[in-house]
Amino acid sequence: MPFLIALAGIAAAVYFFVIRARNAADVAHDVVDMANDVRLAARRFGFVRRTNVHPVESIDDPRLAIAALATAFLELDDLPTAEQRAALTLQLRTTLRADTAEAEEMSVLGHWFVSECGGPQPAIARLSRKLMKQDGVAQVDPLLTVLGKITGPAGLSDKQRDALDDIKRAFRIK
Repeated sequence: MPFLIALAGIAAAVYFFVIRARNAADVAHDVVDMANDVRLAARRFGFVRRTNVHPVESIDDPRLAIAALATAFLELDDLPTAEQRAALTLQLRTTLRADTAEAEEMSVLGHWFVSECGGPQPAIARLSRKLMKQDGVAQVDPLLTVLGKITGPAGLSDKQRDALDDIKRAFRIK
């Protein structure tokens, strides 16, 4: 009888470790898929990372900068909800005239740019300056339209108000 109990215990332990290993493999597969999504999105937009240059400085398309700024704006308080991500994709589609796949890829690249900047606050400052250098005040209207429509019914948080002030300062708007 003790032999059967020990055998059942060993079988349960083996089952537990097999399940854990399978879950770890799934997580590793998801991480590889995310990296592949970023790589494919970058390729679609013609983004080329240059040596010894920050990725934000390599942005040539102002729509990517707007998408990254909107992503950083959403991530200021916490990770965005599914509704906020859907609102961002909708606004990128309508305001920047992108199709659904393109808007989702801009959002993925935007999240990558934010992570490369070290968080949403430094990303807003850097991306705002880049967008201003790149296209002047021509892109401020689409940017403010996207930002205004993704905030939701709760309104702006204190961090988002400060970020909006930083954006206006970068574009020299009063």
